[in-house]
Amino acid sequence: MSHPVLFLRSVVFALLMLVATVIWAPLCFLFAPLPYNQRYYMTGLWNKFIIGSARVICGIRYQIKGAENFPDCPAIVLSKHQSAWETIFLFYALPRPLVYVFKKELLYIPFFGWGIALLRMIPIDRSKSKDAFAQVVEHGKRRLASGQWIIMFPEGTRSKVGTQGKYKSGGTRLAVETGAVVVPIALNAGECWPKNSFIKKPGLITVSIGKPISSEGRHPAELMQQVENWIESEMRVISSPGIYANHKVTDSLEAATPDSA
Repeated sequence: MSHPVLFLRSVVFALLMLVATVIWAPLCFLFAPLPYNQRYYMTGLWNKFIIGSARVICGIRYQIKGAENFPDCPAIVLSKHQSAWETIFLFYALPRPLVYVFKKELLYIPFFGWGIALLRMIPIDRSKSKDAFAQVVEHGKRRLASGQWIIMFPEGTRSKVGTQGKYKSGGTRLAVETGAVVVPIALNAGECWPKNSFIKKPGLITVSIGKPISSEGRHPAELMQQVENWIESEMRVISSPGIYANHKVTDSLEAATPDSA
């Protein structure tokens, strides 16, 4: 497909996304009196619309692999992060409401920030790392007890296709503190919705769900190494051929299969 066509489709999608956000964000205030699960579902219709629009306009399709691995218990979801696509998709596609841990500055974004402010997310001040983690644990225990899952991106920021960022152990520290299982997710969304690129490319995104890993009796660093091993080895399975050929990644993939919880 030619570059001008991709650009035009991306322009149409961006405008539709902007209009949908401006319309839907104020409507979210009408959902505030609803029970939380209903409010979450209604807010997530925006996410579902955006993912559907990306499919129709930009040709970005998706498939889920390993959905049977989702546990019926408190969980910390730790996902690969390549794109904005997964932050939108995972919100509505997982079987329980998600709690995102994010920098508090996002709440100040007009329209978008209004919508997430009405949900039970965990905004943190990254300049106060020690206090921030204590806040995550405090709020996280309450959210898990009320039936929600907490999602974190251990690389911290989006990684370029074919590479990996430094995995931080905050998510596994939280799992050990709360006793929740860890659910690793690998996905190749960056191949269609690249980091720092306006152009969206048609293709098939694979979202691969790993088996839940028990945090009982584990050290956070060792647990995170197991998560990293599984995600990065699975990335080599689901990514397009040759993606990792010219990139240096961590060669610590020998223990790639998580234990069942």
